[in-house]
Order: sequence, then structure tokens, then C-alpha cells
Amino acid sequence: MGNVLVLAEHRQGELRDVSFEMLAVAPAIAKDMGGEAVVLLVGSGMDDLAKKMAGYGVKVLVVDDPNFENFNAEKYQKVLSALIDDLKPAVLMTGHTAQGVDFMPALAVEKNLPLAADTIGLAYEDGTLKATRSMYSGKVNAVMAFKPAETYLVTFREGAVEAPEAAAEGSVEKLDNPFTDDVPYRKFVEYVEAEVGDVDITQSDILVAIGRGLKEDKNLPVVEELAAAIKADLAGSRAATDAGWIPHDRQVGTSGKAVKPKLYIAMGISGAFQHLAGMKGAKTIVAINKDPEAPIFTVADYAIVDDLFKVVPKLTEKLKELK
Repeated sequence: MGNVLVLAEHRQGELRDVSFEMLAVAPAIAKDMGGEAVVLLVGSGMDDLAKKMAGYGVKVLVVDDPNFENFNAEKYQKVLSALIDDLKPAVLMTGHTAQGVDFMPALAVEKNLPLAADTIGLAYEDGTLKATRSMYSGKVNAVMAFKPAETYLVTFREGAVEAPEAAAEGSVEKLDNPFTDDVPYRKFVEYVEAEVGDVDITQSDILVAIGRGLKEDKNLPVVEELAAAIKADLAGSRAATDAGWIPHDRQVGTSGKAVKPKLYIAMGISGAFQHLAGMKGAKTIVAINKDPEAPIFTVADYAIVDDLFKVVPKLTEKLKELK
């Protein structure tokens, strides 16, 4: 049928993790559909990023033009619209990110193409492309079939899968820019980066994360003592930051930060998909929750089904003894 075209996302000269994560899915789908996975880069000064993406053994198409120095959803939509007509991919994949959701719905309407948003999996079975989406805070996965179309549009959730390792050297091909006009009604003004607090949890090796199960801030010393015993930084879910138990710059999840520590201990966190997307990249995950059906256990390497106020003090005591 055709290729799976993966739009690599980048910000301030750095590729986003979701660009690589999509390559854990795209090649297999492309093979089943009789094509190959192809990466598309749109931007200015893309040589280094293109070379890095090609290191994953894929063909990389590059639209390199000063007109795309900064992200503009309208310009991206117009470029992708032209490339769909020219390249005729079977599937166009982007990250389900602030950038992806900014232009993909409009592109779907413009081209009258089916769109599956916030997917966590894809499969091609019996001539039909199927997308998997997580629903009801991660308690249910729904599999939906696309209606027949020349091109299918997909936005893929960050952190839904683990990125593959760089394997082989691919190729890089420059494309002519199909859109050279300006967009006077939408302009990039400036890039504003959130201030980093006293601790940057994205760089932490060990994180102790709290959720609604902490109940109230007077219980913080229970988890702070554990964090101190293993020299961990404190983080948490949106419920914890909204309650004011920890600063907002320590929130993990889609509306917070994506973290990849060596050890992540989640206490009293149910594991809504927004939180899981931010911490699934941790090397080892320990979850403590009294609800045996909590979604956090689906990603945990070690699961403790019990009240955190019973478990954590004993765990802290044992860790201190070991030290």
C-alpha cells in the first residue's frame, strides 16, 4: 500500500523522545502494509538531527528551510498537506504533543482523512489498520478500526512504548520546500522555557513520587524520611501538586515533566495515563497502592498492594539497617 511517514519532532535543536518511540511501532506496521518506515524532518539547519535519525536504519526525508526555523502549526499543515499528495504515505504519524495536536486535526479536516488521536498501539490485520487507545484513566484499552482511506493520520502518545536502540545507518534525502509563502495571521513570537526549581527531576537518578493516597500534607515526613534514606528527590502526580504538597515543577506526567530515573517509587498514585506517560521510561518502577486494580501496577516491576502508611515506615527502617 505505501510507507509509514513518521514526523520527527524537535525543539530548540533537540529531538523529542517521541520521535524515536514511534520507530518502535512504525517499521512493523509499514512492513505489514507492504512499505517501509520513513522519517520526515521539517525545520532549519537539520543536518545533525537528520544524521541522528538515520542512525536508526531508516530513510530520512528533510525539508530544510529558514522559513521553518520555529514551529508554526499553519506552515506545518500546509507542508504536510502537499507531501501527502506527493508521497502518498499509507500512514502519517506524529507525536500526541502540543505540536502534533495543533495541526493534525485541521489537516484531517482539510484532506478529509481519518484521524486516530492519542494512540498507544497500531496493528494491520486482514487489510484493516487498527489503533489502540487508553480510556477511563488507563483501566480499559479500546481497539478501533479505521475506515478505508488512502492515508491514515495518527498521533502517538509520548512514553507509550520504549524507544528502540540505534541499529544501522540509514539514508538522508533533501526535499524541496513545497510551501515558501508566509503566514501573516500566525507568527512565532518567542520561546519561553519554564524555570527550573531547586531540583530538576528530569535529571534525578532516584525519585520518590507521591499521589492522592498521601491524604494530607502532614503525612509528608513519612515519605521524606524514605527519600532521605536512599538519597532520592521528591516528585508527585498532579493531585499532589494541586494540593500544594510539592512544587509544580516536581509534577510528573503529560502536564508536568517526563522523567527517566534509575529507580521510581510511586506511593499512593493510582496511575492515570497522564502520569504513566511521564514515568514509564524509568529503569525500575516500584508501586505501593492498596488498590490491586490500580493502573500503576501495569507498568511496575515490583508491586506492593497495601497501605503506604504501613509499608513505607518499615521499608525506610530496613533501608537504614542495610546502610
